[in-house]
Amino acid sequence: MYPILLRIGNFPIHSYGVLIAIGFLAAVCFAKYKAVQVGLPSQKIVDLCFLSLLVGLIGSRIIFVLTMLPEFAKNPASVFYIWEGGLVFYGGPLLCIPFYFWYTKRFSLPSYKVMDLGAQALTLAHAFGRIGCLLVGCCYGKPTNSSWWGIEFFSPAVEESLLGVRLHPTQAYESVSLFCLFFYLNHLDKTKKFDGQIALTYLILYSMIRFIVEFFRGDLIRGFVIPDILSTSQFIALIVFAVALFIYRKKCRQVR
Repeated sequence: MYPILLRIGNFPIHSYGVLIAIGFLAAVCFAKYKAVQVGLPSQKIVDLCFLSLLVGLIGSRIIFVLTMLPEFAKNPASVFYIWEGGLVFYGGPLLCIPFYFWYTKRFSLPSYKVMDLGAQALTLAHAFGRIGCLLVGCCYGKPTNSSWWGIEFFSPAVEESLLGVRLHPTQAYESVSLFCLFFYLNHLDKTKKFDGQIALTYLILYSMIRFIVEFFRGDLIRGFVIPDILSTSQFIALIVFAVALFIYRKKCRQVR
């Protein structure tokens, strides 16, 4: 693929970092625009986006490192090499959610209204991020056993035995799903019945997307709770789905 888009002298411009940046800037622009629409202070929301990026990256990296402790123990400094890929998305929201509540309380913002906006912005940023995964070759899929479907990767991020083999483009599967989810959440935001509905819908639907996509993933380094049966991300997805659905149904009963 294209892990390095171009070089400026001896300095490489990594595609993963570029797509993360594009996704983040798109999310910030959307959040600022949406904040004005729903009556939230746009500058506080922009500040929250930048702080959430930092918190989300830390959370995503922590989960990845925990699933790869033996490898990182050999070279502890590589923990900080995020431009090479290696983020478990669920770590971001898991750390960002408590940060959201702290931030909104600190600045007297309506927590659930902000989370609704944040869920939409996060989905957009994540969709671009998965394109970055496709370009760098990480988060790849299993062999397709097809003569016409799949992508051949020639990237150091791919297991050597799978180089040049047609693999499921799981990065593209998830990116397309996320773009569809973003537009759906944006549409749903116009008719929502309670603050927090968009965030909960996001958690429910993304958990389903991730659980399904994981069946096609072929990168074993992401870790398993039950070897070759239930991946770490699927396990987290089940918990998030159950908790979000429980809260969603409870909220729906309250607004009837």
